[in-house]
Amino acid sequence: MDATVGNIAATLLNAEKSKIAVPPITSQFTDISVTDAYNVQLEIVKTKLKEGRAIIGKKVGLTSVAMQKMLGVEEPDYGHLLDDMKVENGGAVMMSNFLSPKIEAEIGFVLADDLNGPNVTFLDVLMATKYVVPTLEIIDSRIADWKIGLVDTVADNGSSAKVVVGEQVTDINGLDLRSVGMILSKNGEMIATGSGAAALGHPAHAIAWLANKLHEFGIPLRAGELILPGALSAAVSVSEGDTITAQFGPLGSVSVTFEQGV
Repeated sequence: MDATVGNIAATLLNAEKSKIAVPPITSQFTDISVTDAYNVQLEIVKTKLKEGRAIIGKKVGLTSVAMQKMLGVEEPDYGHLLDDMKVENGGAVMMSNFLSPKIEAEIGFVLADDLNGPNVTFLDVLMATKYVVPTLEIIDSRIADWKIGLVDTVADNGSSAKVVVGEQVTDINGLDLRSVGMILSKNGEMIATGSGAAALGHPAHAIAWLANKLHEFGIPLRAGELILPGALSAAVSVSEGDTITAQFGPLGSVSVTFEQGV
């Protein structure tokens, strides 16, 4: 299986660089497990670190019951955030950097302390949080036409691509993140709404799950890392020229524009 993991990692890395999507992994490797898929993800991250990248955080995906049912799973998944994935608030990204991008709004957590599983709780997450920030996650799939199962998206680093981070930082003391509302707009028109409760009932539950899941692979959540706990609404497709804005009430707002580029 080590050889298979290496081959799949190389295939997905090439798809990302060439912008040529590949068939679903499970259509080629029918016996691959979810653990194998996480090992593919870690192999991809290891390669990028050797190329000079740095880990800036993690993301949790599949936090909604609807998405879990769609993929036939009962738990979320995760991916790594690297330094070349970060986009400044109000910035622009080139459509040519993606295969088939979609965008999600999330309440980003920045940690003040490390979190090590296996017994991390909701309260541990709240106590370890330095502040929260408004974020947009641009997701993309190196798997053709988004025909993904859990193994496909896990191996493909949680289908992650970029993260746009707002400047406003907010202390969570006295703040009920479950009830924080989100309005997602495309070119000034509202297209989706949500609240913090969309991420496993409370974003901190998603981060506790992540810390405990990462423990299986000997990985902690580090102080200073940005953690995305899951989308507050369904992912939205984007096109060249679109400007996407997410407003999070007291947490502020964040936006990005998709431009033509080669």
